[in-house]
Amino acid sequence: MTNLLLWAGWISIFCLGLAVVWSILVPKCRLWPSGNITAIKVLYIWGPTILYALSIFVLALGDWNHFGWAGSLRWGLGLPLLVIGHIIVYGGVFKIGYKATSGAATGLKINGIYAYSRNPQYTADIIILLGIIVFSASLVVLPLALAGIFVLILAPFSEEPWLREVYGKPYTDYCKRVRRFL
Repeated sequence: MTNLLLWAGWISIFCLGLAVVWSILVPKCRLWPSGNITAIKVLYIWGPTILYALSIFVLALGDWNHFGWAGSLRWGLGLPLLVIGHIIVYGGVFKIGYKATSGAATGLKINGIYAYSRNPQYTADIIILLGIIVFSASLVVLPLALAGIFVLILAPFSEEPWLREVYGKPYTDYCKRVRRFL
Protein backbone atom coordinates (compact mmCIF):
# COMPACT_ATOMS: atom_id res chain seq x y z
CA MET A 1 0.00 0.00 0.00
CA THR A 2 2.81 2.42 0.86
CA ASN A 3 4.48 1.87 -2.52
CA LEU A 4 1.20 2.47 -4.35
CA LEU A 5 0.60 5.71 -2.45
CA LEU A 6 4.16 6.81 -3.02
CA TRP A 7 3.85 6.19 -6.76
CA ALA A 8 0.48 7.98 -6.81
CA GLY A 9 1.99 10.98 -5.05
CA TRP A 10 5.02 11.17 -7.35
CA ILE A 11 3.00 10.67 -10.53
CA SER A 12 0.51 13.32 -9.39
CA ILE A 13 3.10 15.97 -8.58
CA PHE A 14 4.99 15.12 -11.78
CA CYS A 15 1.82 15.66 -13.83
CA LEU A 16 1.08 18.94 -12.06
CA GLY A 17 4.67 20.07 -12.51
CA LEU A 18 4.60 19.08 -16.16
CA ALA A 19 1.40 21.12 -16.71
CA VAL A 20 3.04 24.15 -15.08
CA VAL A 21 6.33 23.82 -16.99
CA TRP A 22 4.48 23.20 -20.28
CA SER A 23 2.40 26.32 -19.65
CA ILE A 24 5.52 28.39 -18.98
CA LEU A 25 7.33 27.12 -22.09
CA VAL A 26 4.34 26.95 -24.47
CA PRO A 27 1.98 29.73 -23.33
CA LYS A 28 -0.11 29.59 -26.53
CA CYS A 29 -1.12 26.02 -25.55
CA ARG A 30 -1.11 26.46 -21.79
CA LEU A 31 -2.62 23.89 -19.49
CA TRP A 32 -2.57 26.16 -16.43
CA PRO A 33 -4.47 28.32 -16.02
CA SER A 34 -6.98 27.16 -18.55
CA GLY A 35 -9.12 30.29 -18.79
CA ASN A 36 -12.40 28.43 -18.67
CA ILE A 37 -13.70 25.43 -16.79
CA THR A 38 -14.65 22.17 -18.46
CA ALA A 39 -15.04 18.71 -16.98
CA ILE A 40 -11.77 17.59 -18.59
CA LYS A 41 -9.88 20.59 -17.24
CA VAL A 42 -11.27 20.05 -13.76
CA LEU A 43 -10.22 16.42 -13.99
CA TYR A 44 -6.63 17.06 -15.10
CA ILE A 45 -6.05 19.80 -12.51
CA TRP A 46 -8.04 18.69 -9.46
CA GLY A 47 -7.56 14.93 -9.95
CA PRO A 48 -3.79 14.97 -9.49
CA THR A 49 -4.04 17.72 -6.85
CA ILE A 50 -6.41 15.70 -4.69
CA LEU A 51 -4.48 12.46 -5.26
CA TYR A 52 -1.24 14.22 -4.28
CA ALA A 53 -2.77 15.63 -1.08
CA LEU A 54 -4.33 12.32 -0.09
CA SER A 55 -1.14 10.38 -0.73
CA ILE A 56 0.91 12.78 1.41
CA PHE A 57 -1.64 12.61 4.23
CA VAL A 58 -1.78 8.80 4.32
CA LEU A 59 2.00 8.43 3.84
CA ALA A 60 2.58 10.84 6.74
CA LEU A 61 0.41 8.69 9.00
CA GLY A 62 2.29 5.55 7.97
CA ASP A 63 5.72 7.05 8.62
CA TRP A 64 4.76 9.23 11.60
CA ASN A 65 7.71 10.88 13.38
CA HIS A 66 10.34 8.87 11.53
CA PHE A 67 12.91 11.50 12.52
CA GLY A 68 11.99 11.29 16.21
CA TRP A 69 11.51 15.05 16.49
CA ALA A 70 10.27 16.46 19.79
CA GLY A 71 6.53 16.78 20.17
CA SER A 72 6.93 20.43 21.13
CA LEU A 73 8.47 21.16 17.71
CA ARG A 74 5.96 19.09 15.76
CA TRP A 75 2.87 20.30 17.65
CA GLY A 76 4.20 23.79 18.39
CA LEU A 77 5.37 24.63 14.86
CA GLY A 78 4.02 22.01 12.45
CA LEU A 79 0.40 22.07 13.56
CA PRO A 80 0.12 25.89 13.60
CA LEU A 81 1.62 26.02 10.08
CA LEU A 82 -1.02 23.52 8.93
CA VAL A 83 -3.86 25.48 10.54
CA ILE A 84 -2.67 28.90 9.32
CA GLY A 85 -2.09 27.56 5.82
CA HIS A 86 -5.58 26.09 5.61
CA ILE A 87 -7.19 29.29 6.91
CA ILE A 88 -5.37 31.31 4.23
CA VAL A 89 -6.14 28.82 1.43
CA TYR A 90 -9.84 28.69 2.19
CA GLY A 91 -9.91 32.46 2.69
CA GLY A 92 -8.48 32.79 -0.82
CA VAL A 93 -10.95 30.30 -2.28
CA PHE A 94 -13.88 32.13 -0.66
CA LYS A 95 -12.52 35.48 -1.86
CA ILE A 96 -12.09 34.60 -5.54
CA GLY A 97 -14.40 31.58 -5.82
CA TYR A 98 -14.05 28.01 -7.01
CA LYS A 99 -13.99 28.89 -10.72
CA ALA A 100 -11.11 31.37 -10.38
CA THR A 101 -9.27 28.97 -8.07
CA SER A 102 -9.68 26.38 -10.83
CA GLY A 103 -8.10 28.70 -13.42
CA ALA A 104 -11.08 30.53 -14.97
CA ALA A 105 -11.19 34.22 -15.83
CA THR A 106 -13.76 35.62 -13.40
CA GLY A 107 -12.50 39.15 -12.80
CA LEU A 108 -9.38 40.54 -11.17
CA LYS A 109 -9.42 40.33 -7.38
CA ILE A 110 -6.92 42.64 -5.71
CA ASN A 111 -8.34 43.32 -2.27
CA GLY A 112 -8.72 41.32 0.92
CA ILE A 113 -5.99 38.71 1.21
CA TYR A 114 -4.94 39.55 -2.37
CA ALA A 115 -3.86 43.03 -1.25
CA TYR A 116 -0.91 41.40 0.56
CA SER A 117 0.09 38.64 -1.86
CA ARG A 118 -0.62 38.03 -5.54
CA ASN A 119 -0.59 34.31 -4.77
CA PRO A 120 -1.91 33.79 -1.25
CA GLN A 121 -3.23 30.32 -2.06
CA TYR A 122 0.12 29.12 -3.40
CA THR A 123 1.86 30.73 -0.42
CA ALA A 124 -0.57 29.03 1.95
CA ASP A 125 -0.12 25.67 0.20
CA ILE A 126 3.64 26.04 0.69
CA ILE A 127 3.01 26.80 4.38
CA ILE A 128 0.79 23.69 4.58
CA LEU A 129 3.48 21.49 3.05
CA LEU A 130 6.10 22.91 5.42
CA GLY A 131 3.68 22.19 8.26
CA ILE A 132 3.24 18.61 7.07
CA ILE A 133 7.01 18.16 6.91
CA VAL A 134 7.45 19.37 10.49
CA PHE A 135 4.27 17.87 11.97
CA SER A 136 4.70 14.39 10.48
CA ALA A 137 8.52 14.29 10.68
CA SER A 138 8.28 11.71 7.92
CA LEU A 139 11.21 10.67 5.74
CA VAL A 140 8.79 9.38 3.10
CA VAL A 141 6.85 12.65 2.94
CA LEU A 142 9.86 15.00 2.97
CA PRO A 143 10.96 14.68 -0.71
CA LEU A 144 7.37 14.51 -1.95
CA ALA A 145 6.44 17.67 -0.04
CA LEU A 146 9.58 19.45 -1.27
CA ALA A 147 8.61 18.54 -4.85
CA GLY A 148 5.19 20.07 -4.22
CA ILE A 149 6.77 23.25 -2.87
CA PHE A 150 8.93 23.47 -6.01
CA VAL A 151 5.85 23.18 -8.26
CA LEU A 152 4.01 25.80 -6.19
CA ILE A 153 6.95 28.20 -6.55
CA LEU A 154 6.88 27.68 -10.33
CA ALA A 155 3.08 27.97 -10.70
CA PRO A 156 2.87 31.80 -10.73
CA PHE A 157 5.25 31.88 -13.69
CA SER A 158 2.65 30.00 -15.73
CA GLU A 159 -0.24 32.04 -14.35
CA GLU A 160 1.07 35.60 -14.41
CA PRO A 161 1.50 35.93 -18.22
CA TRP A 162 -2.09 34.74 -18.65
CA LEU A 163 -3.32 37.22 -16.04
CA ARG A 164 -1.49 40.02 -17.89
CA GLU A 165 -3.18 38.95 -21.15
CA VAL A 166 -6.63 38.76 -19.59
CA TYR A 167 -6.56 41.79 -17.24
CA GLY A 168 -3.94 44.04 -18.88
CA LYS A 169 -2.85 47.27 -17.22
CA PRO A 170 -4.86 46.81 -13.99
CA TYR A 171 -2.99 43.56 -13.38
CA THR A 172 0.38 45.09 -14.31
CA ASP A 173 -0.28 47.96 -11.87
CA TYR A 174 -1.29 45.44 -9.21
CA CYS A 175 2.00 43.56 -9.74
CA LYS A 176 3.92 46.76 -9.06
CA ARG A 177 2.19 47.20 -5.69
CA VAL A 178 1.91 43.62 -4.39
CA ARG A 179 4.57 40.95 -4.06
CA ARG A 180 4.32 37.56 -5.72
CA PHE A 181 4.30 35.56 -2.47
CA LEU A 182 4.81 37.56 0.75
